[in-house]
Formats: sequence, C-alpha cells, structure tokens
Amino acid sequence: MTAVRAPLDRAADWELLRGAVKGVAKKYSQDRCAAKATAGGRAVVLAVADGHGSAAHFRSDQGARWAVQEFTACAEVFAHEAVRLGADAANWPGLRAAARLLPRAVGHRWRQRALVHDASSPAHGAGPARRAAARARRDREGPAATWDLAAYGSTLLGAVLTPHMLLCWQLGDGDVVLVDDGGVAHTPLSTGPDMGDETDSLCEPEPWRKTRTHWQPLTGGPPPAVLLSTDGLSKSFADHQGFLDFATGVCERAAGQGVAAVQGQLEDWLARAAKYSGDDTTLVAAFATAAAGTEHGTAVPDAHGTAPATNDDGTTEGTGTA
Repeated sequence: MTAVRAPLDRAADWELLRGAVKGVAKKYSQDRCAAKATAGGRAVVLAVADGHGSAAHFRSDQGARWAVQEFTACAEVFAHEAVRLGADAANWPGLRAAARLLPRAVGHRWRQRALVHDASSPAHGAGPARRAAARARRDREGPAATWDLAAYGSTLLGAVLTPHMLLCWQLGDGDVVLVDDGGVAHTPLSTGPDMGDETDSLCEPEPWRKTRTHWQPLTGGPPPAVLLSTDGLSKSFADHQGFLDFATGVCERAAGQGVAAVQGQLEDWLARAAKYSGDDTTLVAAFATAAAGTEHGTAVPDAHGTAPATNDDGTTEGTGTA
C-alpha cells in the first residue's frame, strides 16, 4: 500500500485530512487528490479523481492528476472571489452562475493537456487509420469528439468551502458526504447505486454537461465535516448506510481526538477498506474548527470518541442542487 503523506495547508476555519492507498494487487494507484487552504486561509479546496485504470485507459493516472490540478486552479480563483464577496446574498446569483461554468473551464483545460500529451506521444499510434477514425468520429459526433482521449479517462469530484458557502461538483462515481450538526451524514450528489463499472468521465465530449453541482449557503453555520472519496471506499462496505456510518465515525473521531490523530490512523482505515473493494481508495476531508462554528453561532459537535473505520449513517439543510 502507498499513502499520501505530504503536509497539509492550514485554514482559519477548517482542518484538513487527506489519505490515499493503492488497491490490492494493483501495480500503482490511479487516484489523485488535493486538500488545500486558499484565499489567505479563508477558504478550502478539496478534490479527488479516479483514473479508470483498465487496459483501455492506460494513461488514466495522468488524466486523474490533470483533473485535480486543473480543478484546483479554477476552484482557487472561484474561492478568492467568493471570499471577497462575503456574506452579501445579493452577490450569490452571480457566484452560482460562475459555479455552473466552472466544470466547463476545467473540462477545456483538462482536454487541452490531454491533447498536447497525445500529440507528442499518440496513445493509439499516429498512422492513417487513426486519422481516418478521428474524421469519422467528428462526422458522427461533431467537433468535440474529434480525438479519442479514452486512454486518459478519469472521474472528478471537487468542493470549495468559504465562511459563507459550500459548493460541490461531481463527474462520475465516488462520493461527496456532508455531516450535519446532528452527526447525520448524507450524499447530496448521489444518483443511487452504481450499475456496473461504467461511469461518466472527463474523456467524453463536453463532460461538463454530466457534472452535478451542489450549492449550499452557510447562513446557519458550516457543516461539521465535508468528505470526498473515490468509489474504492464506498464499495468496501456492504451497503450505503455502512459507508455513511463510517463518515459519521470519522467526524466524531476528528471532534473527539483531533484531526491530527485521525490523520495518523487514516492510512490503516483506507488500507482495510481497499482489501474489501480491491480498488484504489482515496479520502479528503475538511472539518470545521471551533472558531468557525462560533463565528456563525453554531457549535462544533461534542466529542464522542466512538466509531472508527468501518460502518454506519445520513442528511443536510438549506441546500440546492444546480
């Protein structure tokens, strides 16, 4: 197993958690992730990407890396603007419109990197047959489908947290989990159980059209925890409720023992999960600090010191899905 051990940035209102392990019997991980403070520590950007990893997607580790890098670059610009505009609700419609456009910007930037890489090192060769296939695809599906970038295919989940709002984006499988003040976890962008191994991907034409967006003004205070994970984690549980219970347990441990203590145990928890799913397993999270809760008049959950790495629970408030 391999784990992410890079030091985390510090944010004024959030403490960050990040971990990733390679799937059992896999040569190397196709997952990539980021958890960083931005806007002078007043905002947080989270991202995870899961390269498809099969023989047809043999460059998806690079696709996942670009997905996280390009999302983070776009999300940081968005976060700075959101922090600058602050709590004035009159500005929120504009921010919400910008949030809807962000997946398009990320998709274009990702595609440009894949095209440049493929041009210098064609994934499927550069002979006449490939050029003919590209022309046929363009005639059939339009200019956006001119080039086959399946080798780089990746999912992408991302979030931006500021003192006044939470935004989440999701393309493909994986999970965005919010834990509320009552310790209840829910997945606002879930579309139900996955059917087979097919998932939406950045390598498809116009992937932003399939990106789901969750918008939540934080007028009642921040949620205690926001967690993003690749599907290797949720698939390690027997049912969805077990996965939600795990998220609640992580939140309770962070509140009771501190995020640093959770960070020290996270690799073992993810490695245990990867044994069941067999997949690369990645988790990033942000936990509201006591200062953030006090600022908004909301208490951070009490320490329970219970539930750890395996099983149980899920919901939210004042939210919207764009």
